[in-house]
Amino acid sequence: MASASRLAPFLCISFFLSGCAANDIMVKRQAEAEAKIEFLIQTSNKVEQRHNELAATQQIQDDRIKTLSGEIKQLMVENRDLRASGDELKARVAKLAQQSQTPKIEVVNQPSGVTTGKEAGPPAEYLKSFGLYSANNFLAAIESFESFLKNNPKSDYAANALYWIGECHYTLSDLPKAKEAFLKVYELYPKSYKAPDALLKLGYTLSALKEQEKAKGIFEKIITSYPSSPAAIKARERLNSR
Repeated sequence: MASASRLAPFLCISFFLSGCAANDIMVKRQAEAEAKIEFLIQTSNKVEQRHNELAATQQIQDDRIKTLSGEIKQLMVENRDLRASGDELKARVAKLAQQSQTPKIEVVNQPSGVTTGKEAGPPAEYLKSFGLYSANNFLAAIESFESFLKNNPKSDYAANALYWIGECHYTLSDLPKAKEAFLKVYELYPKSYKAPDALLKLGYTLSALKEQEKAKGIFEKIITSYPSSPAAIKARERLNSR
């Protein structure tokens, strides 16, 4: 009995130490588990951050692709307009070359059966102006045509003179003044033979000025207002090429 009493304290200490050891193991395992959880959270955050970075990069690339696509389409339109302007310029050069070899005088083209009785033929001042234009002396031709219009505002050739002023400015690449002249032909002389031609050149001028929607509206107006004119055929060709 005395032996048991002596062993009791040692047994208690043994049990205490065993409990402490078990507790240390649990604390250690818990710490390891928390460390793993923290590592996984950090890894997840890094993955999410990388995903967001990739998404942002993809969005930037998508935006660049859209921008490039728009620029390519615009360049295609501009290239088509340049080709059309080039073809028109070639035709003008050929016409001017022909005129330089065989001088020609333009006459007013009126609708069949319509005569004003005011002028039997082109006035001398108009012929002088057109001669300057035919000789490629465009600045002098503009001044001469403007003088003719000032002196003969109601002439049968007024619409023609204003149209050729627009052509001079167009050839000289003064597009804003060409635009103004061609528009005036239509506004002041909507029933003249030159009205549909003036609208057509106005459409070309607007295209060259990169005012594509306005140019489209002009081409459509030619087809509606002057459906049987040669200008309407060219307007349809331009619309179909868009």
